[in-house]
Amino acid sequence: MNIFLYLDENTWFHRLDPRTKIIGVLLLFGIVMVFNHPLYMAAVALGLVLLAAAAKALPNFRRMRYILALLVVFSTVLWPFFAKGPTPLWSWGRLEVSRESLMYAVAMGLRLASFVGAGLIFLSITTNEEFTQGMIRLGLPYPVAFAFSTALRLVPTFAGAGATIVQAQISRGLDLESGNIFQRAGKFIPLGVPLFIYAIRHTNMLAMALESKGFNPGAPRTWYLNPQMRQADYIALGMLTVLFLAALFLRLQGYGQVLPRL
Repeated sequence: MNIFLYLDENTWFHRLDPRTKIIGVLLLFGIVMVFNHPLYMAAVALGLVLLAAAAKALPNFRRMRYILALLVVFSTVLWPFFAKGPTPLWSWGRLEVSRESLMYAVAMGLRLASFVGAGLIFLSITTNEEFTQGMIRLGLPYPVAFAFSTALRLVPTFAGAGATIVQAQISRGLDLESGNIFQRAGKFIPLGVPLFIYAIRHTNMLAMALESKGFNPGAPRTWYLNPQMRQADYIALGMLTVLFLAALFLRLQGYGQVLPRL
């Protein structure tokens, strides 16, 4: 089972400098945050899908399609009860759904899915080593960047260990399919014990490995990978900056909003 999101493809996006990728995904997050109108957010989401297609990251979108769909559905169902608008559509006691709140709910669902989509694109074109180097070159202290990258590396490791434990217990006769949703969820609780023990053991082995190799966070570092900012990086950053400023200008002019809030 492939538990990593990085896709080894030879695309223009993969060859960008890590600093460009980090700043670029932050600009994409900014664009996603600007609008709260469903049509504008749909345009942003479509742009991210096209960007993912150009970066050959659509396989990860297919892997996460159910999560993306659930984000849109749950947001559309829940947000209308927390946002108020001047055009009521339905009310029952203190509960009220307005036209504006429903549109806002759809936009929030698309926003959440777009956030995840932008992150998927970034993780599809950036290795953990590139991410660490990019953070350091942007001025982040090495110990902080190392801790952050180690945490990111442990997430798929523990996910893979959890899947292995579940498959091992199923092969021994554990039935995880019968019963209602609460009964099925309860059957997963005992599986957390071996996963917890594995996490402690793996963390201890990692600490011993670092100590045995004389790891010193404050020591001068050398790098096998030495990417440089090229013309393509400045073009990519320039285009994303222009898009972000244009989106911000439209929002300040009153476009792309259903309610006067983020």
